[in-house]
Amino acid sequence: MGQQGEAFMAETRTATLTIDGKDYHLPILTPTAGPECLDIRKLYTDAGVFTYDPGYTSTAACDSTITYIDGDAGILLHRGYPIEQLAAKSHFLEVCYLLLYGDLPKAAELEKFENTVTRHTMIHEQIHNFFRGFRRDAHPMATMVGVVGAMSAFYHDSLDINDPRHREIAAFRLIAKMPTIAAMAYKYSIGQPFVYPRNDLDYASNFLHMCFAVPAEPYEVNPTLARALDRIFMLHADHEQNASTSTVRLASSSGANPFACIAAGIACLWGPAHGGANQAALEMLREIGTPDRIPEFIAKVKDKSSNVRLMGFGHRVYKNYDPRAKVMKQSADEVLDLLGIHDNPTLQVAKELERIALEDEYFISRKLYPNVDFYSGIILEAMGFPTSMFTPIFAVARTVGWISQWKEQLADPQHKIGRPRQLYLGPTQRDYVEVEDR
Repeated sequence: MGQQGEAFMAETRTATLTIDGKDYHLPILTPTAGPECLDIRKLYTDAGVFTYDPGYTSTAACDSTITYIDGDAGILLHRGYPIEQLAAKSHFLEVCYLLLYGDLPKAAELEKFENTVTRHTMIHEQIHNFFRGFRRDAHPMATMVGVVGAMSAFYHDSLDINDPRHREIAAFRLIAKMPTIAAMAYKYSIGQPFVYPRNDLDYASNFLHMCFAVPAEPYEVNPTLARALDRIFMLHADHEQNASTSTVRLASSSGANPFACIAAGIACLWGPAHGGANQAALEMLREIGTPDRIPEFIAKVKDKSSNVRLMGFGHRVYKNYDPRAKVMKQSADEVLDLLGIHDNPTLQVAKELERIALEDEYFISRKLYPNVDFYSGIILEAMGFPTSMFTPIFAVARTVGWISQWKEQLADPQHKIGRPRQLYLGPTQRDYVEVEDR
């Protein structure tokens, strides 16, 4: 990443900013894909002004080689590979390797990687006691934030962020143990005994087994469900500089240990505007109930005074059909067909709502297309997961993206502690007044 940064600095094109008759020349940085960027790092030093960009919608906080999104064209690339190709031909752990190391693995490399992850899935036995400190009705995400943050108290041999070997060990531990932690959080929330991971199962199958097996009888993982879950993991693995990824990077910039950084990412992901969007979309579809009620619902969406929102459509980045939604729609059909759910009312409402919205000028003009959350909730519900587990599953998938971004940031010689500026609009200096004189 440092070499990439040096290549940016070698760029000679500039843009001119004029303030009070004085010109300031801002270097123009040219990426390998996407819009050019104005380098404003010296703007405050040279001109004494900041830029103002709430939500960072027009600001690049870092340079990265991991994920690229073209929202207007509906393109998502991981290390240059289209998500559609990866979803059709690859599997989650291979995508994990790709995100972490930059290239698709050779057969021997993939086998070694998968074996290493598999053999790190168990958690320290004393962490079981930590789970039991939570209330029995604790939300699984609350439990995950606490347990992942506490991992630094159990794994002291991977806390030195300046040691590449420590970073590698932490990466494997988090990717391998996150499904175990999420499954245990689920089991604890429903009062069932924990189920240990099994080394003879693949990543998605192991997670399903830990969630749904019970000691009283054998549980056979359905390969179609495992494949669908693996695809959900893959589609959520990384998504550029979203809120939770940016949170991980900001926490990391202070030198925090990897477990604390990922716990921060989980906490951010818990927000309903981020990781909870698939639950909101599913609840909307349930509320509509039947296809014949869709016109009434759409009329409310168009009425600004109704405060009714169309969930599962539109995206902060995508102004076209989310490429992940196409794959998710296919998976929804496969899963429900496998389970013999041919007349699922929620799926019927989803498909009809999508059809109407894609033909309605109101939504077309606003570029409101289905996103990945629109169908994922239907799949997870059909598998037997309650809505409280939707975001923990998202966290399991996104862990590899967070870790990849974390590793990339730490390897960048230009990285520094994050410190956003502000536009101060409060009172100017005033003198303290004694309480009896106020």
